[in-house]
Amino acid sequence: MSEVADRYGVSRQSVHAWIRRYEDSGLGGLMDRSRRPESCPHQASAEVEAAVCELRREHPKWGPVRLVHELGRAGVMPVPSRMGVYRVLVRHGLIEPQPRKRPRDSYVRWERDAPMALWQMDLVSGIFLADGTEAKLVTGVDDHSRFCVICQVVVRATGRAVCLAFAAALRAFGVPGEVLADNGKQFTDRFGKGGEVLFDRICRDNAITHRLTQPRHPTTTGKIERFHGSLRRELLDDAVPFADLAAAQAAIDGWVTEYNTTRPHQAIAMAAPADRFSTAAAQAEQQLLLLRLPAVIALAPVPPVPADPPPPAAGAASGPVPESKPAAYRGGPVEFERVVRSAGTCRSPGGSSGSARTDRG
Repeated sequence: MSEVADRYGVSRQSVHAWIRRYEDSGLGGLMDRSRRPESCPHQASAEVEAAVCELRREHPKWGPVRLVHELGRAGVMPVPSRMGVYRVLVRHGLIEPQPRKRPRDSYVRWERDAPMALWQMDLVSGIFLADGTEAKLVTGVDDHSRFCVICQVVVRATGRAVCLAFAAALRAFGVPGEVLADNGKQFTDRFGKGGEVLFDRICRDNAITHRLTQPRHPTTTGKIERFHGSLRRELLDDAVPFADLAAAQAAIDGWVTEYNTTRPHQAIAMAAPADRFSTAAAQAEQQLLLLRLPAVIALAPVPPVPADPPPPAAGAASGPVPESKPAAYRGGPVEFERVVRSAGTCRSPGGSSGSARTDRG
């Protein structure tokens, strides 16, 4: 027996097993058999698998972590692990197996210790309207709580539009200690002429530390990027083109409300962002140090979405609508901006070099 095993490069135990199988079942007994174990004690029961599949079919956007959380809330016992739920989904064809990515523990994770300490801001595209226009979205989240503080739909992501959305958030929630953004031209002129853009000025006037990421390092603003991924997966990917800006803003506002108040966030122990967000300290500081905004922002409210004009009343005279005249100047300070020449002198309207007088025309 040993000589035969050595000749064919197998163990003696294998030769004895083949002989027994041949004696019991003939040539059919020598066919390859499944190596699957007869039982797997740690495999989820049929009832748990059915609950996982049913919950996944009801909510196709929920991943394994969310499903584990919801199964625990529903009282399913025993609660399967995240990988157990993932294997159930793969086994039933409810999820496509994904290749392994870079391990999460290889990233340097960080988080501010309190809300309103840091906001992360960015821009995202992909908001399509029925007329073919692709609108943009100005977004911002609080670093500590992941609470969405800015989610404004704009036609064009200009510097002024971004600053208007930023100013509205400052009025609503208060002034954060820091703002982190990428190197978009709406946020900085770092790779241009190196001057100060309007966003920089708002941060400087309100003592906000403006931080910028390194080029081609999107993981630095990973929290806002993760917010964008959730927004696309749960709303935008399945949305038809919106009728207009108002419809797009209403749909996004509804999703943001659920995101802030009820949707559990796995990075903060399945709590809702509103559970960790507070503006008490920022509002108290704002009572002592008022919000300062440039005149181009403070005097320009967010433009409302144009609505259809109301039909004229019965019997009303038709004709051109008279243009409204601007109000006459009644005195008081006037803020204006001028580019200072390299010589360092500046001429104000109606004034001489180096002076600053208002032009009362």
